[in-house]
Amino acid sequence: MLSRSCKRLAVSSRGWTLARGHPASNRWIWRRGNATASSVDKKTIEKLPLAGIRVLDMTRVLAGPYCTQILADLGAEVIKIEHPTRGDDTRSWGPPDAPYTDGVERQFPGESAYYLSVNRNKKSLGLSFNNPSGISILHSLVQKCDVLVENYLPGSLAKYKLDYATVSQINPSLVYASVTGYGQTGPYSNRAGYDVMVEAEMGLMHITGERDGPPVKVGVAVTDISTGMYTAIGVLAALYARKETGLGQWIDASLSDCQVAGLANIASSALISGKKDSGRWGTAHASVVPYRAYKTKDTNIAVGGCNDKLYGILCDKIGKPEWKTDSRFVTNALRVKNRDTLDRIIEDVLKTKTTKEWLDIFEGSGMPYGAVNDIQGTINHEHVLARNMIEEVDHPGVGPIKLVNHPVKYSRAEPKIRTPPPMLGEHTNEVLKELLDFTEDDIQDLKVKKTIA
Repeated sequence: MLSRSCKRLAVSSRGWTLARGHPASNRWIWRRGNATASSVDKKTIEKLPLAGIRVLDMTRVLAGPYCTQILADLGAEVIKIEHPTRGDDTRSWGPPDAPYTDGVERQFPGESAYYLSVNRNKKSLGLSFNNPSGISILHSLVQKCDVLVENYLPGSLAKYKLDYATVSQINPSLVYASVTGYGQTGPYSNRAGYDVMVEAEMGLMHITGERDGPPVKVGVAVTDISTGMYTAIGVLAALYARKETGLGQWIDASLSDCQVAGLANIASSALISGKKDSGRWGTAHASVVPYRAYKTKDTNIAVGGCNDKLYGILCDKIGKPEWKTDSRFVTNALRVKNRDTLDRIIEDVLKTKTTKEWLDIFEGSGMPYGAVNDIQGTINHEHVLARNMIEEVDHPGVGPIKLVNHPVKYSRAEPKIRTPPPMLGEHTNEVLKELLDFTEDDIQDLKVKKTIA
């Protein structure tokens, strides 16, 4: 006999049935009647592991869109919900913008580079959900989706009946991921959370910067990015668990938690020692010497003599083999103790040649080293290009553009840029017609009411 709560779900969850699980488990699990992956052939799924998974993307800016872009790269169909006139906040975060070349005048001068960086392989649905029609459309999409990712303040979607408690009744198998600054619980849960503030409050800014300089943020929003990654991992784990249970779940991912986790060995050192951290080290390492960037004759180079063998290679390559047996430097502990002296004399030698000359000298040595490149140097780097990390795609509004590619290579799968980041509302008609069976008259009526664009 079904429980009262299961009966309620059975009545309110169209397209879902209860089925008995593994005989040994003696339990019932939800099975989706119109599972998105059911019609996808094995060859497609092998090339794109998430083929057949549909994601409703209600995120903006960076952490949430970074998560959904990972899912899209892996083959999921991602439907990005955007405000019908403003779109994602980052659409206005230019310059730089890729200027429009199609002759159509729009409110923005072009597609912003920021927006383009985290929205490839997605579809854009311009939709306002501050009215019953918009909410109804989203509820219909929830029934057709496997995952919903949102990054609104805790509790703010409840007034639109788009909170987990509501939509999980519509689709019990839905994986619902909430990305926030400080999580769904705790004294800071209602705070707006942005990367730089979380970097500051959760320790990262304090340990970043030059030894005697002020705290600084990391050059890219790493807390947003790590949160997007952790959320994607959480979604994948929940989808895997759903294969057995038939049920989705609510994922609570926050920038603050992910940043604390990202402190890694630094947090572990503080927990184990019970002492204050050692502060900022610039490009150096608190526990290993030499391991940092040094000035050369023209730019900078990073080298890592991070054990006795590698330190010996460095000494030989820079023409100072006698430093290997110098009583001040024979062990890492002594090198850490005499850090200032060793760093100074290494830099004095490195400043006698250009970075290119040192790169040639260190080549094949087995010691870790690398030029300190600017961003143009990075995106045009021979290794970056050989690894296919930059790809040119044809954008319908701005023409050919170059984007950073998906970073992980698979022996069977082929995650890649399949479609350029969408223009605002580019797929509104397609989604409403093909997924929800709206007629052209239905769509025109919604456009007149400014519910969609």
